Amino acid sequence: MLDFGRFEALSFDCYGTLIDWESGILSAVRPVLAAHGKDLDDAGILRLYAELESRIESRGYEPYRTVLCRVMEGLGERLGFVPDEAQRSSVADSLGTWPPFPDTVRALRFLKSRFRVGILSNVDDDLFAATANQLEVDFDWVVTAEQVGDYKPSMRAFEAVLERIPLPKGSILHVAQSLYHDIGPAREIGLATVWIDRRRGEPGFGATPESRAEADLTLPDLRSLVAAIDPSATV
Repeated sequence: MLDFGRFEALSFDCYGTLIDWESGILSAVRPVLAAHGKDLDDAGILRLYAELESRIESRGYEPYRTVLCRVMEGLGERLGFVPDEAQRSSVADSLGTWPPFPDTVRALRFLKSRFRVGILSNVDDDLFAATANQLEVDFDWVVTAEQVGDYKPSMRAFEAVLERIPLPKGSILHVAQSLYHDIGPAREIGLATVWIDRRRGEPGFGATPESRAEADLTLPDLRSLVAAIDPSATV
């Protein structure tokens, strides 16, 4: 177990960790595929999404909204259809409506009472602003891909977090669902990590690329994180 008493700040990935992004992606993509008569199961959609998004992000920075539109174009190329303008922007347009996981808001409220809490997310500022309204917590800092001009797993994002938080690395804990985007680079830069395994044993890596990175602690959800910090707390 980690010694949670040594941490003063918690850095969170947002989409996949706090927000149910796989359900959000599927709810945006399924109607587009159906409109073009394409049949692909959820695992196939998420696997293809992960491949396309990571490849596009690795080519160099462009706004996340553009990345998401290119993902939809890529889906069309792979599956044999051409999305119209509304279909191209379907994932980006829906992102601000994607719901938090059921334990997210109450867990964040508890954690905010004990630590400084912040966000490190592969997103545009305006897209996160829509999401932030659903999280109901005033974050001490927010670092986005738009601000740093790069996407995780780039180290630039994690360097920006360290610049924003006037604390030693040993006082910061990074909490995330993606081994590829977050746990690997966070550990490389010297941060302690908790992997929130939201997929709970489902096969594959879902909407994130495969990674064998290992966290300092693995938990199934934020409720479990709260219980690890304070067994008497309820969320």
